Amino acid sequence: MPTPTFSPLKLIKFPALESSLRGGMPLKHVVESQQFTVPLLMELFERSRGMEHVVARGGSLDYQNRIMTTLFYAPSTRTRLSFEAAMHRLGGRVLSTENAGAFSSEVEGEQVEDSIRIISGYSDVIVIRHPDEHGALRAAEVAAVPVINAGDGNGGQHPTQALLDLYTIYRQRPLNGLSVAIIGELDKGRTARSLAYLLAKFERVKMFFVSPPQLQMKADILAYLDEHGVRYELESDIDRVIGEVDVVYQTQIRPERVRGGANGLKRYAIDSTVVHRMKADALILHPLPRTVELDKSVDADPRAMYFRQAMNGLYVRMALLTMLLDK
Repeated sequence: MPTPTFSPLKLIKFPALESSLRGGMPLKHVVESQQFTVPLLMELFERSRGMEHVVARGGSLDYQNRIMTTLFYAPSTRTRLSFEAAMHRLGGRVLSTENAGAFSSEVEGEQVEDSIRIISGYSDVIVIRHPDEHGALRAAEVAAVPVINAGDGNGGQHPTQALLDLYTIYRQRPLNGLSVAIIGELDKGRTARSLAYLLAKFERVKMFFVSPPQLQMKADILAYLDEHGVRYELESDIDRVIGEVDVVYQTQIRPERVRGGANGLKRYAIDSTVVHRMKADALILHPLPRTVELDKSVDADPRAMYFRQAMNGLYVRMALLTMLLDK
């Protein structure tokens, strides 16, 4: 295969972007979904569309003097490689560790704040996955460079996954007026929680949280939706909603957390039988990796978006990196 040639084309530059994380301050870190306004999302998605063309050309050299560190205290091959590919496509360089909890000096008691202060001197942006729900926020509070949350805690957030999920939907249909079924282990589902916050920003959206009762969405998300007048229903039967929603967002459920184990899990799984009951133009998304909750027989269905969704993650993360670095 020939080596791609990188032309000196400059990426399209956009005006300064605003976030609502701290009352409209310029976007400095990406810690939670709530910080994104609709105008900011639209700017991100416009820039992501541009990144599709950049990747098609083989990439850019515009950020060849920039360094990104991926600091992962828990393994996540897809997210880490997606970020690293994004930085390489922009012409930048990467410092990486996927098992920081085992190999960093924190094993000997160094706190994440100290690690971040040191790494800030080596990097222009830090992507962190941390086992504590507020690990990314702790990092952002002391970092001298932008910090991106690549997943924090067991029931925290994963905002960049939600951004690419929303972008995948946006590329197919308007976001206002959507009905979305979010299915799975919702009480600890970082991707589901982050997506719910983003969907709540659009008009006439209705969410169906489909889960075993003991794994339902936490009260903090429901309170946020109530406060912002967003419609939702808690449901334990997938058959009651599968035929009326525009988007099915399927996530994992660990069999050991469901009464009846694998047999109980079948009530929340998507297979060819369930797909036949969906609307003809509905979309099927999954943050991946999957297990038994999404059967491979669904892959050939034109409504299945999850592999395209994963590719969109490259474009969205490229766009997000440029937004943080173009300051």
